[in-house]
Amino acid sequence: MALLREILGRPVPETLTIYPPFYCDYGLNLEFGERVFVNQNCAFYDLGGITIGDRSMIGPGVTLSTAGHPVEPTERFDGITVAPIVIEANVWIGANVTVTPGVRIGAGSVIAAGAVIAKDVAANCVVSSNGYVKRRDLLPAP
Repeated sequence: MALLREILGRPVPETLTIYPPFYCDYGLNLEFGERVFVNQNCAFYDLGGITIGDRSMIGPGVTLSTAGHPVEPTERFDGITVAPIVIEANVWIGANVTVTPGVRIGAGSVIAAGAVIAKDVAANCVVSSNGYVKRRDLLPAP
């Protein structure tokens, strides 16, 4: 925890659990809520900012990437594009999920293992597969 505080440049919640190895490119743009659990071998590319809400669980091998490049071939090498990732409270992200820049994952949702999340996820639902397919709604937590 002392090393993580040094990387982030500020205190972290005492209830935060991160299993190594853990990778981030800056660390200064990471915000963790209370009782967040991050399993091993995760990579958080936080140039654009990553916020993880209270009681969220992140499975092994998850990649959160806030940076990319322009899509147009003539602009692709001109620089980096960034957009924040926001993971709201009580979210469960399964193993080997990739979340792309600018995505918000709503409170209480579950992201199935191996999914690539390239657009916002509504609160209290289960999603899976590339781009995601909404499977069902969940009741909000009391």
